[in-house]
Amino acid sequence: MGNIRITKQFSFETGHALYGYDGKCKNVHGHSYRLDVTVFGQPISDSTHVKFGMVIDFTDLKKIIKEEIVNVFDHATVFNKNTPHVELAKELSDRGHNVLLVDYQPTSEMMVIDFAEKIKKRLPNTIQLHALKLQETATSFAEWFASDN
Repeated sequence: MGNIRITKQFSFETGHALYGYDGKCKNVHGHSYRLDVTVFGQPISDSTHVKFGMVIDFTDLKKIIKEEIVNVFDHATVFNKNTPHVELAKELSDRGHNVLLVDYQPTSEMMVIDFAEKIKKRLPNTIQLHALKLQETATSFAEWFASDN
């Protein structure tokens, strides 16, 4: 039996600011992100297995992505922990806001790399992460492919 790719889509709202950037995105702002997660593997061939015919149960994939990405980033504001935004982050956090301090500039490119690492750690050994597509706006997105890494 051959390998099959399956994709599940997720959405979440996240704010961020790009410290040192020379455009509007240096200001705190937000996006309605859409994340497409594509994994591949062989469908379970054991007809007695409860997940017979599935590469991975979409519910199981959803659980991983919700726990690692969506529940963490949804309605959070993300700042690079090595920038002066940490003062703003502390102020927001002290006021009860969900603030994430990350080790990278929170661009779509860097977020999708972070997401790939988190997802790969949680997938069963028989399933591989094939690709991620993180859409920031209707016309802008970053993609990660296992074959490129």
